[in-house]
Amino acid sequence: MERIKTFFRDARKRNITIGILVLFIAGFFIPVPKPHVSLPAEPLLQGGNTWLTNSLVTTVIVDFVIIVLAITASVGMKLVPNGFQNFVGWMIEGMYGLTESVAGRGEKARKFFPWVMTIFIFVIVSNYIGLLPGVGSIGVYHTVPAGEESHAAVVADSQVAMAESDLALEPAAAEEAEAEFVPLLRSPSADLNVTLALAFVSVFMTQVYGVQALGLKYFTKFFKNPAKDAMGAIVGFFELISEIAKLISFSFRLFGNIFAGEVVLAVMAFLVTFLLPVVFYGLELFVGFIQALVFMLLTLAFFSMATVSHDEH
Repeated sequence: MERIKTFFRDARKRNITIGILVLFIAGFFIPVPKPHVSLPAEPLLQGGNTWLTNSLVTTVIVDFVIIVLAITASVGMKLVPNGFQNFVGWMIEGMYGLTESVAGRGEKARKFFPWVMTIFIFVIVSNYIGLLPGVGSIGVYHTVPAGEESHAAVVADSQVAMAESDLALEPAAAEEAEAEFVPLLRSPSADLNVTLALAFVSVFMTQVYGVQALGLKYFTKFFKNPAKDAMGAIVGFFELISEIAKLISFSFRLFGNIFAGEVVLAVMAFLVTFLLPVVFYGLELFVGFIQALVFMLLTLAFFSMATVSHDEH
């Protein structure tokens, strides 16, 4: 009882606690729009160019942000940096040390670092830009002609259930629902086209570094004469399959984690408007960093392995 009395005497703690409880309870009753879930990126111009999608616009913004950050970190650089330049220097030094721990000190680390660091920065900015307010929630409405399907290939289960219930509505109500919400911005990492392009870059440069280090001998790990080395030919076939499978694993891992995280945030905000989404928001910050780091480290590991001859094993 004494603790309760002490608590109520502290006006600051009392007001904060009451405010949190009120927001949490109100979150169950305040109506919010249904979460918009679309598997493919959506064209912004109705009846216009289909290549101008919301993820493409966001990708351009991400590129612009990275360029601005690079200029800010390099212009007027001091011998003893401070502020943002100090943070960038700390990050570059830490990531370069991580690169050396995987690729070894020397030429390999210096050659691989610009590529893997660029991938890391692009992926982490792409992951985090999707968490900004307005991304995915601010957009326009496209009218969908009667009898035609919307551009979205996948919708939330709640939307499917409500669409089925709309069959029992009057024709006037059904006509009012003939509109499709299209967000102006969408995280590039939540678009399979972007993650697949990153996977192609990673796998292509793996072959380039392999040929640079070993010459055409590099391809002998994929293709061997079965008459002379039957087991080597079988292993080479599986090596070739695994090289192609990297495209799938790279692209779907990043896309799946980021897209699923955005869906979870949208659903949590739909179910409970306040406070509860904050927990998942913090989780997505962690997942966004981990996914960028994993993409970087896997690319770095593939670069390093490609420069080692199988004859050395």
